[in-house]
Amino acid sequence: MDIAEKFQKIGVVPVVVLEDVKDAVPLAKALVEGGLPCAEVTFRTEAAEESIRLMAEQFPDMLVGAGTVLTKEQVDAAAAAGAKFIVSPGFDPEIVDYCLEKEIPVYPGCVSPSEVAQAVKRGLKVVKFFPAEPAGGLPMIKAMAAPYVGLKFMPTGGINAKNLEEYLSCDKIICCGGSWMVKGDLVKAGEFDKIKELTAEARKLVDSIRK
Repeated sequence: MDIAEKFQKIGVVPVVVLEDVKDAVPLAKALVEGGLPCAEVTFRTEAAEESIRLMAEQFPDMLVGAGTVLTKEQVDAAAAAGAKFIVSPGFDPEIVDYCLEKEIPVYPGCVSPSEVAQAVKRGLKVVKFFPAEPAGGLPMIKAMAAPYVGLKFMPTGGINAKNLEEYLSCDKIICCGGSWMVKGDLVKAGEFDKIKELTAEARKLVDSIRK
Protein backbone atom coordinates (compact mmCIF):
# COMPACT_ATOMS: atom_id res chain seq x y z
CA MET A 1 0.00 0.00 0.00
CA ASP A 2 1.53 3.34 -0.97
CA ILE A 3 1.22 6.50 1.09
CA ALA A 4 -1.69 7.90 -0.92
CA GLU A 5 -3.64 4.68 -0.34
CA LYS A 6 -2.86 4.91 3.38
CA PHE A 7 -4.13 8.51 3.43
CA GLN A 8 -7.33 7.37 1.71
CA LYS A 9 -7.82 4.68 4.34
CA ILE A 10 -7.05 6.98 7.29
CA GLY A 11 -9.34 9.77 6.04
CA VAL A 12 -8.10 12.42 8.49
CA VAL A 13 -4.47 13.36 8.99
CA PRO A 14 -3.92 14.93 12.43
CA VAL A 15 -1.89 18.13 12.02
CA VAL A 16 0.29 18.35 15.11
CA VAL A 17 2.26 21.19 16.68
CA LEU A 18 4.68 19.94 19.34
CA GLU A 19 6.46 22.44 21.56
CA ASP A 20 8.01 19.81 23.85
CA VAL A 21 9.67 16.54 22.83
CA LYS A 22 8.29 14.76 25.92
CA ASP A 23 4.78 14.95 24.39
CA ALA A 24 5.72 13.14 21.15
CA VAL A 25 5.41 9.51 22.24
CA PRO A 26 2.24 9.82 24.38
CA LEU A 27 0.60 11.80 21.57
CA ALA A 28 1.55 9.17 18.98
CA LYS A 29 0.19 6.46 21.28
CA ALA A 30 -3.12 8.34 21.67
CA LEU A 31 -3.46 8.72 17.88
CA VAL A 32 -2.63 5.07 17.17
CA GLU A 33 -4.98 3.78 19.88
CA GLY A 34 -7.70 6.20 18.76
CA GLY A 35 -7.56 4.76 15.24
CA LEU A 36 -5.67 7.44 13.30
CA PRO A 37 -2.09 6.10 13.06
CA CYS A 38 -0.82 9.18 11.29
CA ALA A 39 0.59 12.65 12.08
CA GLU A 40 1.74 15.64 10.09
CA VAL A 41 4.18 17.22 12.54
CA THR A 42 4.64 20.88 11.69
CA PHE A 43 8.30 21.73 11.33
CA ARG A 44 7.99 25.21 12.81
CA THR A 45 9.00 24.32 16.38
CA GLU A 46 12.36 23.39 17.91
CA ALA A 47 10.89 20.08 19.06
CA ALA A 48 9.64 18.96 15.62
CA GLU A 49 12.67 17.04 14.35
CA GLU A 50 13.29 15.02 17.53
CA SER A 51 9.53 14.44 17.94
CA ILE A 52 9.34 12.90 14.46
CA ARG A 53 12.35 10.70 15.28
CA LEU A 54 10.77 9.41 18.50
CA MET A 55 7.36 8.81 16.93
CA ALA A 56 8.89 6.97 13.97
CA GLU A 57 11.07 4.83 16.25
CA GLN A 58 8.40 3.93 18.79
CA PHE A 59 5.60 3.42 16.24
CA PRO A 60 7.26 2.15 13.04
CA ASP A 61 3.91 1.41 11.36
CA MET A 62 2.62 4.92 12.00
CA LEU A 63 2.54 7.30 9.05
CA VAL A 64 4.60 10.20 10.41
CA GLY A 65 5.41 13.15 8.16
CA ALA A 66 6.69 16.72 8.36
CA GLY A 67 4.49 19.71 7.61
CA THR A 68 5.27 23.41 7.06
CA VAL A 69 8.53 22.45 5.36
CA LEU A 70 10.07 25.57 3.81
CA THR A 71 13.69 24.70 2.96
CA LYS A 72 15.75 21.87 1.47
CA GLU A 73 17.63 21.67 4.79
CA GLN A 74 14.33 20.97 6.56
CA VAL A 75 13.53 18.24 4.00
CA ASP A 76 16.88 16.57 4.80
CA ALA A 77 16.41 16.92 8.56
CA ALA A 78 12.83 15.59 8.46
CA ALA A 79 13.74 12.64 6.23
CA ALA A 80 16.75 11.76 8.39
CA ALA A 81 14.47 11.80 11.45
CA GLY A 82 12.14 9.27 9.82
CA ALA A 83 9.46 11.41 8.16
CA LYS A 84 7.68 9.34 5.51
CA PHE A 85 6.26 12.35 3.68
CA ILE A 86 6.77 16.10 3.32
CA VAL A 87 4.05 18.76 3.23
CA SER A 88 4.64 22.40 2.30
CA PRO A 89 2.10 25.20 2.83
CA GLY A 90 2.55 26.55 -0.70
CA PHE A 91 3.89 25.38 -4.03
CA ASP A 92 7.66 25.87 -3.90
CA PRO A 93 9.22 24.37 -7.06
CA GLU A 94 12.62 24.06 -5.37
CA ILE A 95 11.23 21.99 -2.48
CA VAL A 96 9.02 19.84 -4.73
CA ASP A 97 11.82 19.10 -7.21
CA TYR A 98 14.24 18.33 -4.38
CA CYS A 99 11.82 15.82 -2.81
CA LEU A 100 11.11 14.18 -6.16
CA GLU A 101 14.83 13.91 -6.86
CA LYS A 102 15.30 12.16 -3.50
CA GLU A 103 12.14 10.07 -3.99
CA ILE A 104 10.47 11.49 -0.88
CA PRO A 105 6.66 11.73 -1.17
CA VAL A 106 5.74 15.44 -1.22
CA TYR A 107 2.38 17.19 -0.96
CA PRO A 108 2.68 20.91 -1.78
CA GLY A 109 -0.05 23.42 -1.03
CA CYS A 110 -1.92 24.50 -4.17
CA VAL A 111 -4.76 27.04 -4.25
CA SER A 112 -4.73 28.12 -7.90
CA PRO A 113 -4.94 26.41 -11.29
CA SER A 114 -1.41 27.69 -12.05
CA GLU A 115 -0.01 25.88 -8.99
CA VAL A 116 -2.00 22.74 -9.78
CA ALA A 117 -0.63 22.82 -13.34
CA GLN A 118 2.93 22.92 -11.96
CA ALA A 119 2.18 19.93 -9.72
CA VAL A 120 0.60 17.91 -12.54
CA LYS A 121 3.53 18.68 -14.84
CA ARG A 122 5.80 17.06 -12.24
CA GLY A 123 3.68 13.93 -12.08
CA LEU A 124 2.12 14.58 -8.66
CA LYS A 125 -1.18 12.78 -8.07
CA VAL A 126 -2.10 14.37 -4.72
CA VAL A 127 -1.67 17.97 -3.53
CA LYS A 128 -2.53 19.81 -0.35
CA PHE A 129 -5.20 22.52 -0.57
CA PHE A 130 -4.35 25.13 2.07
CA PRO A 131 -5.85 27.14 3.70
CA ALA A 132 -8.93 25.20 2.66
CA GLU A 133 -11.85 27.21 4.06
CA PRO A 134 -10.41 30.73 3.48
CA ALA A 135 -9.34 29.71 -0.06
CA GLY A 136 -12.84 28.78 -1.19
CA GLY A 137 -13.36 25.32 0.31
CA LEU A 138 -15.07 22.53 -1.56
CA PRO A 139 -16.52 24.65 -4.42
CA MET A 140 -12.99 25.87 -5.25
CA ILE A 141 -11.58 22.32 -5.11
CA LYS A 142 -14.31 21.01 -7.43
CA ALA A 143 -13.78 23.86 -9.89
CA MET A 144 -10.01 23.32 -9.97
CA ALA A 145 -10.29 19.54 -10.13
CA ALA A 146 -12.50 19.59 -13.24
CA PRO A 147 -9.68 20.05 -15.82
CA TYR A 148 -7.24 17.85 -13.89
CA VAL A 149 -9.07 14.55 -13.79
CA GLY A 150 -6.36 12.39 -12.21
CA LEU A 151 -5.55 14.73 -9.33
CA LYS A 152 -6.73 14.34 -5.73
CA PHE A 153 -6.68 16.94 -2.96
CA MET A 154 -5.83 16.92 0.73
CA PRO A 155 -7.58 20.02 2.13
CA THR A 156 -6.29 21.46 5.40
CA GLY A 157 -7.25 24.62 7.27
CA GLY A 158 -10.61 25.27 8.88
CA ILE A 159 -11.73 21.64 8.66
CA ASN A 160 -13.36 20.10 11.71
CA ALA A 161 -15.89 17.48 12.81
CA LYS A 162 -18.77 19.68 11.58
CA ASN A 163 -17.69 20.06 7.95
CA LEU A 164 -15.66 16.85 7.51
CA GLU A 165 -18.54 14.97 5.88
CA GLU A 166 -18.98 17.70 3.25
CA TYR A 167 -15.32 17.32 2.22
CA LEU A 168 -14.89 13.56 2.46
CA SER A 169 -18.06 12.93 0.45
CA CYS A 170 -16.30 14.43 -2.59
CA ASP A 171 -14.44 11.86 -4.71
CA LYS A 172 -11.69 14.40 -5.47
CA ILE A 173 -10.61 14.40 -1.83
CA ILE A 174 -8.26 11.69 -0.64
CA CYS A 175 -8.24 12.82 3.00
CA CYS A 176 -8.42 15.97 5.11
CA GLY A 177 -5.86 17.49 7.45
CA GLY A 178 -7.23 18.59 10.81
CA SER A 179 -6.06 19.65 14.23
CA TRP A 180 -9.30 19.58 16.22
CA MET A 181 -8.38 16.27 17.88
CA VAL A 182 -4.82 17.43 18.73
CA LYS A 183 -5.33 21.00 19.90
CA GLY A 184 -2.25 22.64 21.36
CA ASP A 185 -3.81 23.27 24.77
CA LEU A 186 -4.72 19.56 25.14
CA VAL A 187 -1.18 18.51 24.22
CA LYS A 188 0.39 21.04 26.61
CA ALA A 189 -1.93 19.95 29.42
CA GLY A 190 -1.00 16.29 28.82
CA GLU A 191 -4.64 15.37 28.18
CA PHE A 192 -3.78 12.39 25.98
CA ASP A 193 -6.87 10.42 27.05
CA LYS A 194 -9.00 13.27 25.72
CA ILE A 195 -6.95 13.32 22.48
CA LYS A 196 -7.48 9.57 22.14
CA GLU A 197 -11.23 10.05 22.67
CA LEU A 198 -11.45 12.84 20.06
CA THR A 199 -9.34 10.75 17.67
CA ALA A 200 -11.66 7.77 18.09
CA GLU A 201 -14.66 10.04 17.38
CA ALA A 202 -12.94 11.30 14.21
CA ARG A 203 -12.22 7.70 13.17
CA LYS A 204 -15.89 6.77 13.65
CA LEU A 205 -16.98 9.80 11.67
CA VAL A 206 -14.67 8.89 8.75
CA ASP A 207 -15.97 5.31 8.77
CA SER A 208 -19.59 6.47 8.77
CA ILE A 209 -18.94 8.83 5.81
CA ARG A 210 -16.96 6.30 3.78
CA LYS A 211 -18.89 3.13 4.50
